Amino acid sequence: MTTEPTSRPTPEYFLSLIRDQQRGRLKVYLGFAPGVGKTYEMLQEGQRLKKQGVDVVIGIVETHGRAETAAMIDDLEVVPHRKLEYRGVVLEEMDLDAVLKRRPTVVLVDELAHAIAPGGRHQKRYQDVEELLRAGIHVVTTVNVQHLESLYEMVERFTGVKVKERVPDHVLAEAHQIVNVDLPAEDLQERMRAGKIYPLDRAERALANFFTDENLTQLREIALEQVAHILDRRRQERAGAGTNPNTSERVMVCLSLRSPNAPRLLRKGARFADRLGAPWYAVYVQTPGEATERVDAASQRLLADALTLARQLDGIPMTIKGTDLASGVAEFVREYGITHVMVGRSQRPWYSRWFGPSVLDQILLAVPGVDVLVVSTAG
Repeated sequence: MTTEPTSRPTPEYFLSLIRDQQRGRLKVYLGFAPGVGKTYEMLQEGQRLKKQGVDVVIGIVETHGRAETAAMIDDLEVVPHRKLEYRGVVLEEMDLDAVLKRRPTVVLVDELAHAIAPGGRHQKRYQDVEELLRAGIHVVTTVNVQHLESLYEMVERFTGVKVKERVPDHVLAEAHQIVNVDLPAEDLQERMRAGKIYPLDRAERALANFFTDENLTQLREIALEQVAHILDRRRQERAGAGTNPNTSERVMVCLSLRSPNAPRLLRKGARFADRLGAPWYAVYVQTPGEATERVDAASQRLLADALTLARQLDGIPMTIKGTDLASGVAEFVREYGITHVMVGRSQRPWYSRWFGPSVLDQILLAVPGVDVLVVSTAG
């Protein structure tokens, strides 16, 4: 079963989008777990477009040995892959330059979150896709919801799995069409037991770990929530209310050199701002005691990584100078019209207050009238 954040389109709907835009259009088949049928439906899309006379090719498709999926490739043109040797193993990747040279109208690119072996122009497949879109080539792709960057800690918390291959949320947000490829958890597990997703020996391990009833139910709910949120945004845009970000709300996420888990704080901030429809800023206030020459290289790297992650989460990373953290935050709040300040929960022991007000107390006093959110960043 599939659902889309539009009214049920005719088979020509995506075709009409293709013909009225110079920049490439992106269509994403979103699933909640491997095996729900994303790649199969993407290939069906390719077959349908070909029958309608569209110049469509396969950039790369991962069949994972699934006969049903491989059969759907049928007579679709496959652009020859580029071979890369990595740690003694020869890997096949999409040949980006060959696709650009071939310049089809539409290219099918499986597994958007896939990490590319060293030797390619980009590190991630979604970066290849972005280059194809800039070149005016339309892309149909697939991804599972657990690969969204902002969901990293949430998925790890209830599945116990650290998802290594991730996609910035803005890539999905900028898609022109998103199809939620849904399947009851019981049916997915039955496909697993039948060996239609993984070989039987691997399937048993998967059913006992990632593919449990609880995990699949939660992942399915998250996928439906993502699509519902995008549907709501699109309705606002069509009504003319959501064309621009919410200009009445602005979110500031406060970073420090000693943030115990800055990535978790940033992901929570990004999701909060996204639900508000508001722009958000990841701000590091550099105090005199944290001048560059006084900070060790490891701390500087962690800060740089945090600011890079903020950019990937569609935030605006900024470094400002202040005599102390609270006054720096207050100045930024006034200058940028911030309505919500988000900080991580302090790791200081309770008795530290005997020696003076906490940083949180200082911020609360410095920004009256602004909502200050204290969030847990514990693992």
